[in-house]
Amino acid sequence: MVLHGQGPSEVRAAIRAGRLRGTTAGLAPAHAQANLVVVDREWADDLARFCIRNPRPCPLLDVTRAGSPVPARLAVDADVRTDLPGYRIYRDGVVEDAADLREVWHDGLVAFLIGCSFSFERALRAGGIPIRHIELGRTVPMYVTTLQCEPAGRLAGPMVVSMRPVAAASVDRAVEISSRFPGAHGAPVHVGDPAAIGIRSLDEPDFGEAVPVAAGEVPVFWGCGVTPQVALSRSGCGWFAGHQPGYMFVSDREDDIAPLTELPGAPPVSLA
Repeated sequence: MVLHGQGPSEVRAAIRAGRLRGTTAGLAPAHAQANLVVVDREWADDLARFCIRNPRPCPLLDVTRAGSPVPARLAVDADVRTDLPGYRIYRDGVVEDAADLREVWHDGLVAFLIGCSFSFERALRAGGIPIRHIELGRTVPMYVTTLQCEPAGRLAGPMVVSMRPVAAASVDRAVEISSRFPGAHGAPVHVGDPAAIGIRSLDEPDFGEAVPVAAGEVPVFWGCGVTPQVALSRSGCGWFAGHQPGYMFVSDREDDIAPLTELPGAPPVSLA
């Protein structure tokens, strides 16, 4: 189904109707897209604090009230149970794909929307910096690093990063462009030697697909929205849900939206 040129509400409507089951890359350009993480309310306070304390990998764009599927800051007519093209449900270390979250949704769930790199990738390409995984039709390579996130309650774990090769002469421009998008991970967290952040081989990503780094290019690493999923898994959270890679939530907000630095109102676990 061709949705290029459609606005975010039209894209969400097509997804909700089952007419789109695939990547949202390139759809509703200039609008922020977001990673989704859904947890039971007993984990919500810890996850909220984890995101706010670690804005580079986890720029928090919205958090729903417990039991509500509506991300009111990003799109008041949206439903996180149905408006992403594909979901993943994590139960005690077992992962299953799902078309939607309606069957598992209950009044104790809280949804978190976390900024997505699609925003700064669009800006990089507009600035003349090619994106290798897009050129090759692959999912961006992602790596678990030895960089440790600041813990929050029960949640702790390493930062996950995504990597894009950038010509050495263009690295400063890539840093400057991506820094304009703090709600989409902002500037890189590391440039250069992968071993310095605990990555043994760029050919063996933990998530996504490897891409070549050509002569004259430098590997550049940005914080990645997979970080909360790794932290939840390693911290003993028995159930949570998210999205399939590349199948993001398309919001009504412009892609330079700033992340939340504090939660509006009461903490999620206290919300009715």
